Amino acid sequence: MSASVLVLGIETSCDETAASVVSRETEGRGEILSNVILSQFDEHAAYGGVVPEIAARAHVEALDRVVQAAMDEAGVGFADLDAVAATAGPGLIGGVIVGLTTAKALALAAGKPLVAVNHLEGHALTARLTDGISFPYLLLLVSGGHTQILLVRGVGQYERWGTTIDDALGEAFDKTAKLLGLPHPGGPAVERAAARGNPNRFALPKPMFGRPGADFSFSGLKTALRIEAEAIAPLSEDDVDDLCAAFQRTVTLVVRNRIGHALDRFRAEFPEIAEPTLVVAGGVAANKALRAGLDAELSARGFRLVAPPLVLCTDNGAMIAWAGAERLALGLLDDLAAPARPRWPLDQLAAPMLGSGHKGAKA
Repeated sequence: MSASVLVLGIETSCDETAASVVSRETEGRGEILSNVILSQFDEHAAYGGVVPEIAARAHVEALDRVVQAAMDEAGVGFADLDAVAATAGPGLIGGVIVGLTTAKALALAAGKPLVAVNHLEGHALTARLTDGISFPYLLLLVSGGHTQILLVRGVGQYERWGTTIDDALGEAFDKTAKLLGLPHPGGPAVERAAARGNPNRFALPKPMFGRPGADFSFSGLKTALRIEAEAIAPLSEDDVDDLCAAFQRTVTLVVRNRIGHALDRFRAEFPEIAEPTLVVAGGVAANKALRAGLDAELSARGFRLVAPPLVLCTDNGAMIAWAGAERLALGLLDDLAAPARPRWPLDQLAAPMLGSGHKGAKA
C-alpha cells in the first residue's frame, strides 16, 4: 500500500445523494478532497417526511452526476482510486441498493476493491477524520433512526451501552414538528422555533431521568407535548415556539442525565485515560442547544466533547469514504456479493430493543 490511499465513498441510505473522495495517510491522517451532497428536501416536503420510493428514484436519477462531480472536484480519475466504498446499510433498502450497486459496478469496471460500509460506522469514525482522535472513546449517536451510546474500541469493535426503548431522538423531533405544523425536516424547524420560545412555560416529563443505566425513551415526552398542545389549541406562533423550547430543553436535560451514567462507566473501565473523549454524531448532533448541554456536562466531568462540523453530522459521502479507508487499511474488504441491509447494528451481540417508533426495532 502506498503512503496514502484514495477512496471514493457513496451514501444513499435515506434522502441525501452524496459522494466524496477522501485520502488517508498510512499513519492515519485524513483529508477530504471533495464532498458533494444533493438533498431531496424538495421532493419530500409535501409529504411531511421521507417517502422511500421517491427517495430511491431520486437516487437513481442523481447518483451518476453526483459521483462525477465528486471525482471532478477532487481532481482524480477512477484509475487513481485505491477502493470504492458505499453504504450497505442500515437505511431505506431501495436507496441502499442504488448506492451499493453503483459502487459494485464502479469497483468492477475500475478493477478496485469494494468496501461495504455500515452507515453507523461512518458516523462513528468521522471524528477520527476531523480530529484525529485515538481509540477507545465513547460515541453518542443521535439521528432519525438511532439513539445509542456506544463504546468504540476500534474499527469494527463496538459495544452498545445504551439505546432507545421506543422513538429515536431525531424521530421525536420530526414527530413534534409535524404535530405543531412545522415544515420538514423537523429537527431544524423545532430548533429555530425553540430559539424564539420560553423553555420554562411548559413543564414536560423527563423520561428515564435518574434511572440506572444509559437507555433512553422519548415516546412519552412526545405524548405529553401533544396533550399540552391540545389543551391550548388553537396554537399561536408564540405557543408553538414555547412548546418547542420546552421540548428541546427537556431533551437536553434527559440526554445529559443518561450520558452521565455512560461517562461514569467509561471512567471506571479506563482509569488510565487522562482526558477521555465523547464523540456526538448523527443528524441531531447538529442541534446547537444539545451540543452546548453536552459540552457543559462533559466539562464538569473532565471529558472532552468532539462534534464533527455540521456538514459532516448529517448524512454525507465523506464519512463513508473515510470508514472505507479505515477498513481498507486493515484489509477489511468485501466481494461483489455483499448484501444491502435494511438493519445492521454496530454491536451485533446486543439484543434489539423493541418500541413504538415507526421504524420498529432499534438496532
